[in-house]
Amino acid sequence: MQTLNYTIKENSWFAKVAAKKLRSTNVAMVLGKTIHLFGVSKTDFLADEKWLKHELCHIKQFKKHGYFLFIIKYLWESLRKGYHNNRFEVEARNAQEL
Repeated sequence: MQTLNYTIKENSWFAKVAAKKLRSTNVAMVLGKTIHLFGVSKTDFLADEKWLKHELCHIKQFKKHGYFLFIIKYLWESLRKGYHNNRFEVEARNAQEL
């Protein structure tokens, strides 16, 4: 299994904005190699294996596509298909079940 180099940032304002947009009380989101958290502690996030696998998949996606290109592709997918049907989210949901 490939190990990923990543960091976790609690109480991230990026994740706070995402939480408002998604109308959620807790959010984890990835930018590059950093998992940004809002409304959840690092300890609780790491204890949730499925959630961790989901976000690690996004880190792999950033690595595969490149930072800016992945953001563009992700936003384009979300505009075309919506957040839930975005192929990157579908892939991450599948990864959390492995």
